[in-house]
Amino acid sequence: MARTILIVDDDESAREVLLQMLEFEGYEVIQAESGEQAIALASSVQIDAFLLDIAMPRMSGIDLCRALRRMERYSTVPIIFLTGQADDVVLEEAFASGGDDFLNKPSTLAGVRVRLKNHLQRMEYLRRLERMRGVLKQYLSKRTLEVVEDSSLTGSLPAPQEQDLAICFTDMRGFTAFSEETEPTRLFSLISALLAEQVHMIHECGGYVDKFSGDGVMAIFDGPDMVLQSCLCALNMLDTARVKHQADLADILRFGIGIHTGRAVIGNIGSPEHLDYTAIGSTVNLAARLCGQAEATSIAVSKAVRDAAKSDHRLNFHSERQVSIRGIKDLVTVYTLSRP
Repeated sequence: MARTILIVDDDESAREVLLQMLEFEGYEVIQAESGEQAIALASSVQIDAFLLDIAMPRMSGIDLCRALRRMERYSTVPIIFLTGQADDVVLEEAFASGGDDFLNKPSTLAGVRVRLKNHLQRMEYLRRLERMRGVLKQYLSKRTLEVVEDSSLTGSLPAPQEQDLAICFTDMRGFTAFSEETEPTRLFSLISALLAEQVHMIHECGGYVDKFSGDGVMAIFDGPDMVLQSCLCALNMLDTARVKHQADLADILRFGIGIHTGRAVIGNIGSPEHLDYTAIGSTVNLAARLCGQAEATSIAVSKAVRDAAKSDHRLNFHSERQVSIRGIKDLVTVYTLSRP
């Protein structure tokens, strides 16, 4: 598809020369004789590159460049200045305004061709990177993406660190039986919709998704309010499931939730060929076990969670019990969390 170039120059003859050059190279060309006209055109038509004369009455090319850079759609679009005199002071101001390059007037075909080709290729590369980052955001947790971006700048992976976390697990009850009775495409669609709602609520409450486990999710909360945030998130999940309950979705909404808080090591595990940025330790293990202890559409939490958040009037901890947890020597005190 042909790229659209906007030439902005108050000199009609100069515009015509550039027009012939660019059309010969296969570009779609639009012309403007003033900065005001250029802004109006740029607002109604998507422009792929700008050629701006610096010295224009009323609005100079430099002022126009600043105005274009304030428009989100043109934050990375190439802007090349046209100048009859390459004054260092003027050029410095032009580049400071957001310009990418300059061409001396009168311009040559070779100069225009090379400049435009290089800058358009750079723009496409930046857009490709931005699209890739958008896709990665859908596949990676917020923390993992931050680690990837930081590591790409430093050239090294962060060392594992121990910190206080609140860990929340969700798990659908009777998933195996339900999957055997449900057509695979419908099963995939239902599970995806359920997990999408949970992910949205996790993000709303300040947490992030560490991983999916088929029919459930592991979420991590950190910071001073992490325990309260994890509890409110779990309650919101159950509330949403009840509100959206439909007769044919009763089974899919029968999930349990487990929450525990404590110290865990968070960092990269795996091989150089494949890494996973995650939290490991007894805190994570107990949260997963508590999820298994929770009955359908209920929340099981540890004593550590109850002690950290018991003063909040939005939470009700009840049904205290001592349970035996596989892999833990002593009995574990468990509470059910609900609304008051």
